[in-house]
Amino acid sequence: MSKSFYTSVLNIRTLICVGTGFASGLPLYILIQLIPAWLRDSGVSLSDIGLFALIQMPYTWKFLWAPLIDRFAFPMGLRRGWMFIFQLSLLFSVALLGWFNPVLQTSSIAILALLVAFFSASQDIVLDAYRREILPDEELGLGNSVHVQAYRLSSLIPGSLSLILADRMSWESVFLVTSGFMLFGIIMTLLI
Repeated sequence: MSKSFYTSVLNIRTLICVGTGFASGLPLYILIQLIPAWLRDSGVSLSDIGLFALIQMPYTWKFLWAPLIDRFAFPMGLRRGWMFIFQLSLLFSVALLGWFNPVLQTSSIAILALLVAFFSASQDIVLDAYRREILPDEELGLGNSVHVQAYRLSSLIPGSLSLILADRMSWESVFLVTSGFMLFGIIMTLLI
């Protein structure tokens, strides 16, 4: 292995790609793995759970508001400011999900889940732009693959850990613990 390979792999930019991938994937997997399991466990009908697939629409339409995000900056900077806002919004909105009664407040959960999807899709806009800015052309392929692998690795939190915790604690606590994993992205945003 050449020295340039190691300098491409073992640097702060690659570590940032791990953090952005994890922070990007976690909310999506909460929406497609954890929420349906919670709703089913609570006795919500399969037809109502099936309608929750519509909450993923912000991921499809995010190109509509991407220019606005790219236009306005915050004191922390154009990318870091938006990252911080969306990650903080995700932290609180995911934690709030568990406080609703799935049988009696299914529509409220759907609205909040739609907000989670909006914050997550918006965060993806910023994270993708930031990753493109920090990676030189020769590291772009590696950085994107590291990002995608961390994205997929994040599925273990809502798809495994959170479901194991649901057997031992209340759903309110499960959503609180799961949302706490967004702190990884928030801390990374503050440190970069």
